[in-house]
Amino acid sequence: MIQFSLFNIPVRVLPWFWLSLAIIGGAIHARTKEEFFLLLLFLIAGFISILVHELGHALTAKAFGKRVEIVLEAFGGYAAYSGGAPLSRPQTFLVTAAGPALQIVLGLVVYFFAELFPSMSFQAMYFVKVLYAISFGWAVLNLLPVLPLDGGRILQTILGPSRIKLTLMISIVVAVGMGVLYYTMTNSILLPIFMGMFAYQAFKELKARS
Repeated sequence: MIQFSLFNIPVRVLPWFWLSLAIIGGAIHARTKEEFFLLLLFLIAGFISILVHELGHALTAKAFGKRVEIVLEAFGGYAAYSGGAPLSRPQTFLVTAAGPALQIVLGLVVYFFAELFPSMSFQAMYFVKVLYAISFGWAVLNLLPVLPLDGGRILQTILGPSRIKLTLMISIVVAVGMGVLYYTMTNSILLPIFMGMFAYQAFKELKARS
């Protein structure tokens, strides 16, 4: 496990974070030195992008007086916060939205950097493109209105606790639809598996509230 502090925020990076990211980056099919080097660039880009995402949450929560820490784990991470006064609904919205928002900003910065320096080496351009793709892809995925993703939490905050059943029903419909659509387009089962898990969790909670 790797531990360090960034902007006075404790950060822990668990071993499963690197393993899951390596699987996504194609470690199973890497054979040559060049392929392993590109995999390393993928890991660095993924680490930077996901850390920036969680920093968005953590820095915003810290600004509202919370004690925060960041944990990067398998297939992502989270920013935990505690202490201080309870967050209002607008504050909760800002904390939740800050993660994907900061990640999108990173993606835009990387995109314009690539436009300014089109003659970079193949490896440098690969790193930039991966950082751009992960930043936008991760942010868009997290903005889906599916609990427990950021988009689902934003929807829950907007609708309020009295409409939690509606939030859960929307989560189920979007998760199932996204899983089916993604599998139809790519034949990949990783995202559909997660969408299926999210839909099942939402269904169980909906059933418990009925």
